[in-house]
Amino acid sequence: MKEILRTDRLLLRELTEGDLDDLRELLQDRRVMYAYDHDFSEADVRAWLERQQRRYAVLGFGLWAAVELDSGAMVGEAGLTLQPCEGQEVLEVGYQLKWKHWHKGYAREAARACRDYAFATLGAEAVYAIIRTDNLSSIRVAEALDMRREKEFTARYFAGDMRHYLYCVRKGK
Repeated sequence: MKEILRTDRLLLRELTEGDLDDLRELLQDRRVMYAYDHDFSEADVRAWLERQQRRYAVLGFGLWAAVELDSGAMVGEAGLTLQPCEGQEVLEVGYQLKWKHWHKGYAREAARACRDYAFATLGAEAVYAIIRTDNLSSIRVAEALDMRREKEFTARYFAGDMRHYLYCVRKGK
């Protein structure tokens, strides 16, 4: 498994086949995945892992396992993906944490490290967050990363059309 980066409390590394149980726990928890409004099947979980592995091979980045340094436990995933937004692709920082690891500051810590990685390692000029309009916790994380809301738009996910905000932070801002 390839280590990508470390924060004070987390190791971010590429997802592997050995992470399937952790991915099931994460992706099949409706509390965690409410923003998708979709029940993830076993096939969906496997497709999720394979999509990340294709991203690593093609782009050199994707969503990575977020592993607690002290315990070695996978607390969720965080990383960077290219996402569609009204006809263009944006570099998005994204994350999901297992329910039991919410409200510990891991989302902010991992997202900040991913933002910094995008600027320093990938040479990105801007990093975005696509956030469902009622996801107040993720809005707070975006704002803590100095992201500003650029617009509201409709995104299509498994359950259909949903209103989202596009947040952005530009390099050097």
